[in-house]
Amino acid sequence: MLGGDTITFAVLLGIYLEILDEMDIFQSEQEDERKEENQDQGQDNPSNDDQDKEAEDNKDENNDQETQATLDADYNVDDFNLDEQLSDSEADEQSSEQIIQKNIDNINLDYKIFTTQYDEITKAENLENADEATKLRRSLDQQLVGFQDVITKLANKLQRQLLAKQNRAWEFDLEEGLLDSSKLPRIIMDPYNSLSFKKEKDLDFKDTIVTLLIDNSGSMRGRPITIAAICADILSRTLERCSVKVEILGFTTKNWKGGQSRELWNKNSKPKTPGRLNDLRHIIYKGADTHWRQAKNNLGLMLKEGLLKENIDGEAISWAYNRIKKRKEERKIMMVISDGAPVDDSTLSVNSGDFLEKHLKKMVKFIENKTEIEVLAIGIGHDVSRYYDKAIKITDVNELGDVMISQLSSLFETKKKFH
Repeated sequence: MLGGDTITFAVLLGIYLEILDEMDIFQSEQEDERKEENQDQGQDNPSNDDQDKEAEDNKDENNDQETQATLDADYNVDDFNLDEQLSDSEADEQSSEQIIQKNIDNINLDYKIFTTQYDEITKAENLENADEATKLRRSLDQQLVGFQDVITKLANKLQRQLLAKQNRAWEFDLEEGLLDSSKLPRIIMDPYNSLSFKKEKDLDFKDTIVTLLIDNSGSMRGRPITIAAICADILSRTLERCSVKVEILGFTTKNWKGGQSRELWNKNSKPKTPGRLNDLRHIIYKGADTHWRQAKNNLGLMLKEGLLKENIDGEAISWAYNRIKKRKEERKIMMVISDGAPVDDSTLSVNSGDFLEKHLKKMVKFIENKTEIEVLAIGIGHDVSRYYDKAIKITDVNELGDVMISQLSSLFETKKKFH
């Protein structure tokens, strides 16, 4: 009886275990079916695991964004400080320029200009074709063979002077600086000797630009303009070899008797005291950054027939000043070559007799006293000292080269006293 019960219990236990196994299989099949359904639904119905993973990713991304925002903020602060420093220095420069510009505007208050629409600023090469420019240059060279030799000797003297100023020099036997290796043998011979140092001396010679402003008026026709051109040519070559930039400018008018400005004035019922009444022509023979070889033919164009007319000096000085003040060189020199007072018959016939002279005096005085630009004038046959503080009069035009070079030499010998 007992054996039968044992068998019955074993049979029941077997059946129970089979049922449990089937239940496990069923549950696992259901889970597999759910997983397959979730996979089929894809991105539309992500699983909880995927949602958790995305939440972690979003959290990491937010942390990265916060870190980057902090770094950006640091950079922005640095950029702001740098911009603030730059804007401060720029503001100082702008403030200085505004003061200077205000002074110029005040000078121009009393100086009227009827119209500027016919004025011209042109490069010399635009005045004539290349063949004609070459012929004029050849003519310039032929006229001054003997004179050129004298000027070249003077120019070479100036060159030696300038190059000597640019030579490097040292101070020796100093207690600090660069070790002087030439004195090391004495240390070896006697260890009690102290080490010797050296330091390079500061050069007096500053980065320099020279502007030559040449009167292209009718009264300069002939030998004066010829010698002015050749002197400018040789001086330009010489200074370039000494690393001094040179700009050569000329000034005249486009027409006699007022040109198109006068015609417009006539059409407008001839208003009283119209101010300057002619068409200006300002000429760039050589830019400061143009090499002499590229511009040498341009200087022959000063001999061009019909180019030289009237001279309105005040506006020419103002134009040259506005060009040179933009340069980065430490030292700026303007040399004016003229043969007398500003003259324009059209302007002076309808304004006061000293209209042009007053403007010239005010402009020159302003540049000499209120800016760091050094002005030197050479008057050919006329005393121009009533316009310029530093002025030389020459009676013979053949002296021009000698005077130009000697005056530049003396300028380079002395240091500019700033106002």
